[in-house]
Amino acid sequence: MSDIVLETKLVGEIEGVFQVPSYQRGYRWGEEEVIRLLSDCYELIDGGIQSGKSYCLQPIVLRRSGECYHLIDGQQRLTTLYLIYHYMSAASGGWLVKSPRFSLEYETRKKSGEFLRQLDPARREENIDFHFIYQAYEVIQQWFTRFGDKMPVVMGDFNACLAKNVRVIWYETDGTEDEIRLFTRLNIGKIPLTSAELVKAMFLSQNGRMNLDSRRQEEAALRWDEIEKQLHNERLWYFLTNQSADIYQTKIELVLDLIAGKHEGTRDPYYTFFHFDNRRKLEDPEAMWREIQHTFLTLTDWYRNHELYHKIGYLISSRAKTLPELFEGAKGRTKRDFLKLLDDYIKESVAISKNYAELSYENAGERERISRVLLLFNVESVRRSVEASQWFPFDKFKIQRNGKAVWSLEHIHAQHSEGLRKLSDRRQWLALHIPSIRGLGSEYEMLAVQMESMLRNPTMDSMTFHALQKKTFAALSSNGSTEYLHSIGNLALLNCSDNAALGNAAFDAKRNEIIRLDQRGAFIPFCTRMAFLKYYTPSQENQIHFWGPADRRAYVSAINDMLGCYLREPIDLEPGEEDGVDGEGAD
Repeated sequence: MSDIVLETKLVGEIEGVFQVPSYQRGYRWGEEEVIRLLSDCYELIDGGIQSGKSYCLQPIVLRRSGECYHLIDGQQRLTTLYLIYHYMSAASGGWLVKSPRFSLEYETRKKSGEFLRQLDPARREENIDFHFIYQAYEVIQQWFTRFGDKMPVVMGDFNACLAKNVRVIWYETDGTEDEIRLFTRLNIGKIPLTSAELVKAMFLSQNGRMNLDSRRQEEAALRWDEIEKQLHNERLWYFLTNQSADIYQTKIELVLDLIAGKHEGTRDPYYTFFHFDNRRKLEDPEAMWREIQHTFLTLTDWYRNHELYHKIGYLISSRAKTLPELFEGAKGRTKRDFLKLLDDYIKESVAISKNYAELSYENAGERERISRVLLLFNVESVRRSVEASQWFPFDKFKIQRNGKAVWSLEHIHAQHSEGLRKLSDRRQWLALHIPSIRGLGSEYEMLAVQMESMLRNPTMDSMTFHALQKKTFAALSSNGSTEYLHSIGNLALLNCSDNAALGNAAFDAKRNEIIRLDQRGAFIPFCTRMAFLKYYTPSQENQIHFWGPADRRAYVSAINDMLGCYLREPIDLEPGEEDGVDGEGAD
């Protein structure tokens, strides 16, 4: 059996001698930290000590050494608690609150332990440790004295609160992990013990309530590490969640959070640990361990099933449903019933009160609705590809670069110059469009020459640039109404968020750049690639340089064909599209 001891302990139950090792610095809490601890505890008093509410401090990590404890982590919290007890005892003459039941000693700073017990103000500036200790003591004194005549009552309530409502997570390591390395991990960069690490320790603890024999402990440890390793696979991780993998120090915590019912908005970082800690007092540890394994196996079954993977992946990626909601929905349902439920969720996610053709990119509130339909279009197109050989890469879709998502809702053909205020953006825009203008033939050679001349000019007159840009858009745009510009027939999922020139490019220039990006291995969503390759446009209506009415009709028709089982009604063509005529040189 492992010698780890893991339990929650009331502050009033803490006793013994705690030795602060030589590798730790001295006490350094300031006014803000001390008042936060006092205030958090006082909130429990304000709500009524008998209410059953509790407050838990961060873990106290230690190792037993003879009759005392080596305090690996928690010196600042434990010292502050000692000072609070010391003040309340001194202020009440010892009759209302007793002296602390624990003490702190220092491996190399012997005088610090003595000063902590005596708190002689004449010695407060003798060294930096004494300064911070006495400063904290004064903060505690000022906090209590502000209650005036009510101070004795408040101290009595506060003492009762520490005895009944305030806990610490007591993590007593078995010494198999290097003490200094553990301290460094917990303090350099402030990497705390996670709920997952504490739950794992719970299964490996010598605490008799878990009662796993040594063989089962070893099996559990190996399986635990195997689950953790599998969750480091980004393809699996980003199928299950939209949260960055960097958020979780231990990835298995995602599974434990799911069992505990923890949601993203839950503030308590140890919510999941307390869930399992409460259950272990009543339940069979074998059953708890089987639940963890079964939950993970359920998630990996979803991941390996081609249909479930795409439908669940879409719902999570679009934020229509969360993993906990889907997991709860799957309980007690057969696979067929669960698939039907997923289809209902998908229909609900794209249901709107008007036709999608009426939604506009210009309305920020409507962009998410358009994005959902286009994401579903991409996911379903991949799912229903021949022989289910393709899988939509949710990891590539979600992984962020420089803090930005790798995709956004973009115009297939732009006809405006928003965002081109920088000289560098304008130069890049010209460089993108010169090949497209040349591709139109000799009649546009003069325009190409003018663009090249401006590109070489170290200064670029704004008015001249916009005049050239207008001519370029006219040459690379089809005739007809411009009302389509911000509708779904002219929108796709594409990352232009960090490239203003590409975002404001005409179709042909954008197409050439997308092909280059695709050749370099950049992620281009499936249907976006197909749109720019004119895959949906019938050959008899195809013209390579423009994105015109025929292209938009074919694109919207493909969306309707693919999503007909989910949309309440087909997406209409844009206003005026039925009579649109393809052509060149629109003004």
